[in-house]
Amino acid sequence: MTDPWVALEPGADPAERVRILRRAHETFTAAGTVPRPVRAVVADSWRRSARAGVGPDGSASVELMDGDLGAYRAEHPLARVMPLFRELMGTFAADGEHLLAVCDAHGRLLWVEGHPATRRKAGRMNFVPGARWAESAVGTNAPGTAVAVDRPVQVFAAEHFIRRVQPWTCAAAPVHDPRTGRVLGAVDITGGDGLAHPHSLGFVQAVARAAESHLALLSPERPDTVTPELTVLGRDEAHLTTGGRGLRLSRRHSEILVLLARHPEGLTGDELLCALYEDESVTPVTLRAELARLRGVLGPGLLASRPYRLTVPVESDVAVVERRLAAGATTAAVTAYTGPLLPASQAPAVVRLRHRLADGLRAALIARGDPDLLADWAHAPWGEDDLDVWRALATARPTAAVRARLAALESELAVPGRMDASASQHPAFRTPGGRHPAGTATFLQRPLP
Repeated sequence: MTDPWVALEPGADPAERVRILRRAHETFTAAGTVPRPVRAVVADSWRRSARAGVGPDGSASVELMDGDLGAYRAEHPLARVMPLFRELMGTFAADGEHLLAVCDAHGRLLWVEGHPATRRKAGRMNFVPGARWAESAVGTNAPGTAVAVDRPVQVFAAEHFIRRVQPWTCAAAPVHDPRTGRVLGAVDITGGDGLAHPHSLGFVQAVARAAESHLALLSPERPDTVTPELTVLGRDEAHLTTGGRGLRLSRRHSEILVLLARHPEGLTGDELLCALYEDESVTPVTLRAELARLRGVLGPGLLASRPYRLTVPVESDVAVVERRLAAGATTAAVTAYTGPLLPASQAPAVVRLRHRLADGLRAALIARGDPDLLADWAHAPWGEDDLDVWRALATARPTAAVRARLAALESELAVPGRMDASASQHPAFRTPGGRHPAGTATFLQRPLP
């Protein structure tokens, strides 16, 4: 075969190749060895699938539904090129009884469109919007493998790792951010054996390149227009990406950036003093010195004064979580939440924001009642002692292990002399290591706005 990424060379007998591949697949699942003529890209993918714990009789799970899916799709960069995908591929998919599918960089299907009967058939194996088709979740498949190896790839019949997917053939190509080069997701064409042709792989590759060119036109590479990005969740010191460089900020500078990013209109010196310092004896001179040092770190032009403000909008991971929560996209919000906001910070305004963000997520999780989302939170460092979430998890998934953990937690938090259980278990007041930051008990006595 001249192209190792193409599944079936011209002139090959599809039925005979299917028989050979099925025998090879059975050999691999039984003995772990890959006989010829399985392509190297498929053999490597089978091995990765097995290492990830994927079983040949498994199935895809739906991770994003309803409002979560809609909100996530609306924010995703590939939403901007969906009209292009439909224009280039829609007729081909409909006329050929194929499907056009687009996934994100995690292998989650965002759009699945095409022939209605084919969509219904694909739906029986959860090839639907919101389902996770990452290679690590469902094994070898074109969109998941294309994202995993960052190459256009075709997967034919029994090359698929999961048996129920083996009647299908698909070809997919990754789509990259033209500015950063990172993988945004993949565009895929899925259908029957008729797609096992070099043309289908070349087709999706050309569509992916067209999408990248279109994204470049929509977002020209101009450093002065790139929005700085602030990452503050799950870390004590913020990371700021601006002007093509990454900056690690001190704890105090991290707190200042968080507050100024949330107040584009600016804050006076007195407002910043109250927001940052519990100690009322701290003078404006101390704050001005911190701001002067921060201005030196950021470089000229980003930090203005009278009032103190950022001269350009700054995107933050906190804002992303808040937007998704406001849209009712609970799954997407939890996915973006990588831990408490600056967990070691004792700045009063930061602690209040940390509390509100965690409390909003917890309330949404408990109201949703999804056992997988609740389990993810409960087993995270910030949720391991979260009594309310463990109670909700015990209701949604009353396994012996969950009930035992809940009983132990209720017993532990009921010990006399300990901090009030409803406050001590709250993830907003725990560091990633599970400790309560100094001063937490004092701050808990203050009313939150």
